[in-house]
Amino acid sequence: MIALEIPGMGTVTLKHLLLDVNGTLSLDGVLLEGVAERLGKLSDELSVHLVTADTRGTAREMADRLGVDCLKLRRGQEAEQKKVYVETYDPQYVVAVGNGSNDALMLSAARVGIIVMGPEGTSTSAFAQADVATASIGDALDLLLEPKRLLATLRR
Repeated sequence: MIALEIPGMGTVTLKHLLLDVNGTLSLDGVLLEGVAERLGKLSDELSVHLVTADTRGTAREMADRLGVDCLKLRRGQEAEQKKVYVETYDPQYVVAVGNGSNDALMLSAARVGIIVMGPEGTSTSAFAQADVATASIGDALDLLLEPKRLLATLRR
């Protein structure tokens, strides 16, 4: 669990990390450098879940290698499915990370939504729903590994 007292937001208690896969954690189906190590450290604090349409068909293998849960979405209405998944964990305890249009509702529903502006690009609709924008997945995960950085970004 990560607990922060953020001026202007109040107490933020995070228990679940929901992550998009393609374009967020991976590029062309290959996990980006540094992700596995960071998620290994974060799994001591947060319950980690991959939430994906699995465009490249690599998510299950990736989740098994990382030792995390994985929800493969049904085809169609992926954005709504991601939002419902946030709601199953009580949104006030969720931090969500993504980059695509189908992540917008998930980012908006979560207590903290982080958009990644990685090599695959970033959807402007998802960007508008995020609380924090980062240049890479490494930067996004580092915010959670060093929560005072997140506090500094979110305080009002």
